[in-house]
Amino acid sequence: QVQLVESGGGLVQPGGSLRLSCVVSGSIFSINAMSWYRQAPGRERESVAHMTRGGNTNYADSVKGRFTISRDNAKNTVYLQMNSLKPEDTAVYYCNVVESYYSSDTGWTAKDYWGQGTQVSVSS
Repeated sequence: QVQLVESGGGLVQPGGSLRLSCVVSGSIFSINAMSWYRQAPGRERESVAHMTRGGNTNYADSVKGRFTISRDNAKNTVYLQMNSLKPEDTAVYYCNVVESYYSSDTGWTAKDYWGQGTQVSVSS
């Protein structure tokens, strides 16, 4: 069974930094992409950072230049480094990976795995 566990959230003052970690356990046939999402109260869940299997990255405009997604394959861990945090960054942050697999009946299929989320609060 594939499990994703996030950690590293907490309360930080504006301008501070946090690093979120997402440990992936279990077997995944092929990871097509890794992402960090966040959801603030009363808001839609949004993607803030995305990394393809090949290492290409993409960021939401609101976090570009402040957040960095990275991975450590040896530790089976995905990271989100968050710098210059703002109050509007306050949200629950979720790790997401996308697995692809093949069957002769259906061809290639994508499957999402999600962590339980970690709270990030930015306040003075």
